Amino acid sequence: MEITLIRHGKSRWTENHRMRYNEFARWVEGYNNTGVVEEDNYPAETVQKMINARVVVTSDLKRSIESAKILKPNAKIIMNAIFRETELPLMARTGILRFPPNVWAVILRCLWMIGFSNKCESFHEAKKRAEKAAQLLVDYAKNNERVVLVGHGFFNRLIANELTKRGWKGERKTSSKHWINVTYTWSYAELTE
Repeated sequence: MEITLIRHGKSRWTENHRMRYNEFARWVEGYNNTGVVEEDNYPAETVQKMINARVVVTSDLKRSIESAKILKPNAKIIMNAIFRETELPLMARTGILRFPPNVWAVILRCLWMIGFSNKCESFHEAKKRAEKAAQLLVDYAKNNERVVLVGHGFFNRLIANELTKRGWKGERKTSSKHWINVTYTWSYAELTE
C-alpha cells in the first residue's frame, strides 16, 4: 500500500508587504480564497504519483483542490475539511509591529506550538485531527492500494508523523516546497517476517 503526501502549488496571492497583524489576518483570508499558479512543468515523480493514484484526496481549500486538478485534470477528487491546514491563533493587539506575511506566520506558528491558540484549534487538537486524517488515508489505501493527498505543508507533516508512528515507511520529514511529494509505504510482507 502507498500513501503520497503532496504540498499544493504556489498561491496566486502575492501580496507580500510589511503589515500589521490585523492586515495579516485579512491576508490569510485572501490566501485561503485564492487558487494556485500554473507552472510550465511539475516534478516528474509528483505527476507520476498522481497518474498512478487510485484515490485523490484534498482539503476543502481552493489551493489544495486546484492543485489536484492541475496535476490530474480528470481525477475524481474526494474533498474533506479534515485535511485543512492548521489555523493560526488570533491576536488582540500588536501595536505598531509590522512584518511581512511569512514572518507573521512563523511568529504565530511558534506561539501556537507552545500553547497559544486564541480562537483556533490548539496544537494538541491538530495532532488529534492528524491521527484521524492518517487513519482515513490508511483506510483509503487498504481499499485502493495507492492514495494521494494534495494537502498543506504543516498539516502534511503532522499526518506524516502519524503514519510513521503506525509503522509506515517513508521520509522522516515532508518538504515545505510546493508540488513536492513524500510517499509512505506499507508492505504486508513485512508483517509476516
